[in-house]
Amino acid sequence: MADQQEASVTLPSDPGSVSAARRYVARVLAEWGLPDDTETADAIRLVVSELATNAVQHTLGQSPFFTVDLRLDRDVELYLGVTDSHPGRPRRLPAAVQQDNGRGLVIVRSLAKEYGGRIGVSPTRDGGKTVHITLPWVASAPTVA
Repeated sequence: MADQQEASVTLPSDPGSVSAARRYVARVLAEWGLPDDTETADAIRLVVSELATNAVQHTLGQSPFFTVDLRLDRDVELYLGVTDSHPGRPRRLPAAVQQDNGRGLVIVRSLAKEYGGRIGVSPTRDGGKTVHITLPWVASAPTVA
């Protein structure tokens, strides 16, 4: 395998794009060797769902698009980032706040920890941000029949 593989998709900041982002990521990961029926694949789909939902819901119409970037480095580490052009950074809510929403990054942070990864936020050149997660790559070797 190459030292690095990359894939990217840009979607409109629309609720329907969240499922499109999830399907795109699942397809790319399968092409890279991660079986669709694993707990890791489920966790990554949940992460992209949460990050894409945040990009759609919390940009307040200031980011007409968001981009999902995937990068596999040396078959060792997976990078997944969601970029939007809104300048606001995600904020952590106090644990005492009782809401039906606002827990997406808590879920992402928990999954990152569970799978030995890390989460971060990086500014973009155009004033937006990328919320990203890196995880150890755990795709199993293809089976030979």
